[in-house]
Amino acid sequence: MSDITDATTASERTPGALHGLRVLDLSRVVAGPLCASMLGDLGADVIKVEGPRNPDETRSWFPPEIGDMGVYFATVNRSKRAITVDLKTPEGVAVIRDLVRTSDIVIENFTTGTLERLGLGYETLRQLNPRIILCSITGFGQTGPSREQGGYDFIAQAMTGFVSMNGAPGDEGTKAPIALADLQAGLHATISLLAAVQARERTGEGQHCDISLLDSMAFSLLNLGTTYLNTGVVPPRYGNQHQTLVPYQSFETADGDVIVAVGNDGQFARFCEVLDCSELATDERYRDASSRIQNREALIAVLQERLRVWSSSHLLERLRAARVPCGPVNSVAQLFDEPQVAARGIVVEVEGAASPDLKLLAAPFGLRGTPAEISAGPPRFSEHTDAVLEELGYSPARIDRLRTAGVIAAK
Repeated sequence: MSDITDATTASERTPGALHGLRVLDLSRVVAGPLCASMLGDLGADVIKVEGPRNPDETRSWFPPEIGDMGVYFATVNRSKRAITVDLKTPEGVAVIRDLVRTSDIVIENFTTGTLERLGLGYETLRQLNPRIILCSITGFGQTGPSREQGGYDFIAQAMTGFVSMNGAPGDEGTKAPIALADLQAGLHATISLLAAVQARERTGEGQHCDISLLDSMAFSLLNLGTTYLNTGVVPPRYGNQHQTLVPYQSFETADGDVIVAVGNDGQFARFCEVLDCSELATDERYRDASSRIQNREALIAVLQERLRVWSSSHLLERLRAARVPCGPVNSVAQLFDEPQVAARGIVVEVEGAASPDLKLLAAPFGLRGTPAEISAGPPRFSEHTDAVLEELGYSPARIDRLRTAGVIAAK
């Protein structure tokens, strides 16, 4: 487990790839904050804006919580500074406009049209700062008949057919246990923003990125969606089996379950050799991928019978030695006991407002020259308001007036 609080101080760390960029994060809940936190991990200065009387609701999504902070909030709001501004007041809008003048990116996930009604639409922002890049993340996007509807992760999973395909055959369809549509949208937003920053280097102009949960989740269907579009065949529910590869699924062993993922004929031949049934690899019913798909049920029955006598650990050891892709079916607890997880530094311990030794998951960017890192734990509500306003040139008296008027949160 790596630790950002050890011997290396902030001033000694290698500047991140996005060092020098400022991101104004007006978003809440998951997709937008996730995007902003990843930009922060990459070195950007991220300023999270919350209302003085309506903080990001995930701060209080209990249980589970860490200290007085919801786990959801802690997960996607690291590497940020937090301020409060009331966007429903003229004074608050003026503060945001001042921040836009000094920022490179604005991220928001209001329902479509809200930013315009606040006087902060893209055309207004680009007049303040022609280089500004606005990223809008919504349930359904900025165009189309559903553009003004609110949307959550589960809705996107259900509408795109994912829920109908997910689960065991014969059981009800089920959503993913993680916020998969939010995660996809956050990743697509991050990629779009990096592309927009690069384009700005060439043109000198910012642009408006339009990201939706529905689009992102639909794109994640990849081969399944493309199969339907070109064949008209609706994908059935396969459970832990694969649509086009056999065997590629979970199998029972004498003491648990394992995953065997055979991706080509060579791997299948080596798999059969380990199980002492090499004749299956030359059997015309199973010798190539297409044949194995057509005779899936018969093959799986034979393999399952042989695998039940193996212990999971012995089987995995033999398969790995034979270069057959495989792995255990871990619990989350077992995942974090894996030596490979420790070796890759996936878990990072940070000092944060929620806990002195908060453990978070590192973003897996893998940049060697400009490594990504969690620069700070999730901030307390309004923790950096005064410091950020002072950077804008606001005097202590002006900050006090904003606080008295309720434009920013009380101390």
